[in-house]
Amino acid sequence: MSTGADGGFQDPPADVLAQAAAAFGLLATPARLHIVWALAQGESDVTGLAERVGGTLPSVSQHLTKLKLAGLVRSRREGRRQVYLVDDPDVVTVVRLVVGQLAERAGYPAAQPVRLRELGA
Repeated sequence: MSTGADGGFQDPPADVLAQAAAAFGLLATPARLHIVWALAQGESDVTGLAERVGGTLPSVSQHLTKLKLAGLVRSRREGRRQVYLVDDPDVVTVVRLVVGQLAERAGYPAAQPVRLRELGA
């Protein structure tokens, strides 16, 4: 962001704010946030994600489809499996920062991945 004449930051264009709101909106559900958190730790297939986040295969698949359409995650074929990974490293940074700080405030170790359900989310 560039600075304005008064030395402060200029407001971003409306379309950029709309895109940011859409991305935050997709991450506003604990299940999708947990999926992105898990993928930030490393690639996984839908079965591994479902086991890790405690969701059903159809539910996790639906969440992954929405995240994929938004460009937050992508997939690649590995033999017969579809492997998912975070497509935007900036999303990883934001998710790790927010979840990490909230975990610390709740008394959890910062380096340990936290199941969002354990935080009451």
